[in-house]
Amino acid sequence: MFYSREFEGKVALVTGGSSGIGKATAFAFAWAGANVVVASRRVAEGQQTVHEICERGGDAIFVKTDVSKATEVEALVNKTMDVYGRLDCAFNNAGVTMIASLTDSSETEWDDIVNVNLKGTWLCLKYEIPVMLKQSGGAIVNMASIAGIVGTAGISIYSASKGGVTALSKAAAIEYANSGIRINTVSPAIIKTGILDNLPIDRLAPLEAGHPIGRIGQPEEVANAVTWLCSEKASFVTGHNMVIDGGYTAQ
Repeated sequence: MFYSREFEGKVALVTGGSSGIGKATAFAFAWAGANVVVASRRVAEGQQTVHEICERGGDAIFVKTDVSKATEVEALVNKTMDVYGRLDCAFNNAGVTMIASLTDSSETEWDDIVNVNLKGTWLCLKYEIPVMLKQSGGAIVNMASIAGIVGTAGISIYSASKGGVTALSKAAAIEYANSGIRINTVSPAIIKTGILDNLPIDRLAPLEAGHPIGRIGQPEEVANAVTWLCSEKASFVTGHNMVIDGGYTAQ
């Protein structure tokens, strides 16, 4: 795929950049000219993302980060500033999920999911926004989900966390709209990431059929939306939840 160099000289931060949508988005920013900061709890995979970017002539660093911990998120943003001196774009993508009925879920499982997905997004905003304010602008995209829009059995805690991300992002977008910072969310449906690799075809087929477009999405399709939302082409877009679902929620 051809990428313009529209992010030349800019710095993009991607959490959860070790695989799937995060990795694809780190690549998309890099191929469009950005210096990329890849953050993840998974060290080997995150370093591999950086290696692949640098091998193809890009510029990237890896910072081990658990987004549910304030000290680590603060350190991540500080490292970004120490190395690159600025932060123009951020994709707060790190997240976890769990399949279990609401009543079978434990308090620990609630805390694990909400702390990463919702609290982690808030912490990223908390430390990213001040440096963007000093630069008089920036663009942030938070990872939500169609699970925060439509009900799905078995993922109630995940759904609650992603609904919270959407609401948090809309409020933050209004709070900082006059400061030159745009904040949006993306809400994908089912995307072909590693979690589906070992799924039998008889289980994958119904998932594909559930999308009116007739297939599940690719990580690059979400990455393209994220980079567009961070680009000057989306300069009048803030507080928006972009659904990337092959028509799923239109049914």
